Amino acid sequence: EVQLQASGGGLVKPGGSLTLSCVASGFTSDDHIIGWFRQAPGKEREGISCISDSGRNTYYRESVRGRFTISRDNAKNTVYLQMNRLKPEDTAVYYCASTVIKYGLEYRWASTHEYDYWGQGTQVTVSS
Repeated sequence: EVQLQASGGGLVKPGGSLTLSCVASGFTSDDHIIGWFRQAPGKEREGISCISDSGRNTYYRESVRGRFTISRDNAKNTVYLQMNRLKPEDTAVYYCASTVIKYGLEYRWASTHEYDYWGQGTQVTVSS
């Protein structure tokens, strides 16, 4: 059974940092791509970052580019999202999800419909 476990959320002041982790288990191969999404109250879930199975390719939503960094440690089956210079508008529940997109990842990574498995979400609140 495939499972994704997201953790690392919390309350942080504007300008602060958090690192989210997504631990994956149950995969039969290493070709799973991991995306991070977030959903604020009353808003649709949006893709914010994605990393390819090898880790060589990464993608970011424009609003987080330069502040967030995605990485993965395949030996630990873990994907990280380092979030710096956090803003109140980053407040949301953050989810990790997996997909096995073979082609066109750069155009498809931010769509929730492309992902097969989802973690349970971790709350990030940015407030003074």
